Amino acid sequence: MNRPLLHPRLKGYPVHAPPIPVEAVASQGWQLLRGDLPFPLAVLRQQALDHNLNWMREFCRERDISLAPHGKTTMSPELYRRQLEAGAWAISFATVYQAGIGVAHGVRRALIANQVLQPADLDGLAHLLTAHPDLQVFFLVDSLAQMEHIERWQDERASDVVFPVLLELGLEGQRTGCRTHEQALAVAQRIQASPALRLVGIEAYEGSLSTCDHAHDTEAVAALMQRLQVLAQVCDDAGWFECDEVLISAGGSALFDLVARDLRPRLSRPARGVLRSGCYLTHDHVQYRKLLRCVGERLHLAQTLEPALEVLSVVQSCAEPGLAHLSMGKRDVSYDLDLPVPLWRAERGDTRTQPVPSHWRVVALNDQHAHLRFDASRPAHEHPRVGQIVGSGISHPCTTFDKWRWMPVVDEAYHVVDAITIHC
Repeated sequence: MNRPLLHPRLKGYPVHAPPIPVEAVASQGWQLLRGDLPFPLAVLRQQALDHNLNWMREFCRERDISLAPHGKTTMSPELYRRQLEAGAWAISFATVYQAGIGVAHGVRRALIANQVLQPADLDGLAHLLTAHPDLQVFFLVDSLAQMEHIERWQDERASDVVFPVLLELGLEGQRTGCRTHEQALAVAQRIQASPALRLVGIEAYEGSLSTCDHAHDTEAVAALMQRLQVLAQVCDDAGWFECDEVLISAGGSALFDLVARDLRPRLSRPARGVLRSGCYLTHDHVQYRKLLRCVGERLHLAQTLEPALEVLSVVQSCAEPGLAHLSMGKRDVSYDLDLPVPLWRAERGDTRTQPVPSHWRVVALNDQHAHLRFDASRPAHEHPRVGQIVGSGISHPCTTFDKWRWMPVVDEAYHVVDAITIHC
């Protein structure tokens, strides 16, 4: 495997600097408040990453469940490696392409939490399994029609590959998955008879149930997990599982504490509960911070996860009273759920940051600009100044990662201590 290089064609890397391998980043001596790298720049805070890795590891250990974090959140091999080293049982993906990126960088157990049925994807999956004899890959099935496509592919290719799959249980009006118990039983029985598939578990996704109303969320998730457990019991009694241990998987990044209660049904063979939370690693400053506050209330915890992802920019213009423009825009930071939130400011050369005044707000984004409104009647030292560095928090890490191909990892003084690459 070739080690990735950072180079001037990557946004956020110095145009005048020579290419370097990722592992050489720490030796460059870069310090972001000194202006050593161009802005805008998305960064990861080392201390928060470490905290979140340890927090989720302990959460799963205490409940005797496994973690298969969703790799689509970051699409970063270096972060997959950190998660696996912290005890993750597998890495989850949404597509065969994404799984291929993980496999190319050492992932050897992958859960594709989605349907696979296109011939090109089945070709690719078969190739990965042949090229890596130690590789395990599971994907989801939710219909007889999907199985017909897979079996047609098997006949056309004269393939002897048998794919291990999880039966997906769904919610009315939401994402994929069998809507009724009867439909799920028909699919499970058909999987057991298929020459192309073998049933190894049951899967569901509860994230669309989240409201942060504790009574509603607890009741709704319990009902879904009860459906899942009943289905698993029927499949077990019928002898439809073909595996040494049954995988029972659920868990997005909002209600994972509730599904974790019911991931270990009592079956005739061991059951492995598999949580798939992805955004826990970097967390965020708006959407998931709000949702994790609700998790903390349910678990009676004062502290849960910490935001690790920030986007740094500079004040490039103060064109009129009460309005400044930052050098980041829609191409640099997520905006699909919430606008970025200014957190701190620093003058170039400062050794530490200071919180921004409470009246600073990002109110709009263009492709390359953030519109920062502030109260012009406040004292001048509370106004943004051209050239100031501004660190902003984000909402929804997935769509911020999509906009970058690498990110520095920084310590609390914004020294660059490591880096990650991103393969979207």
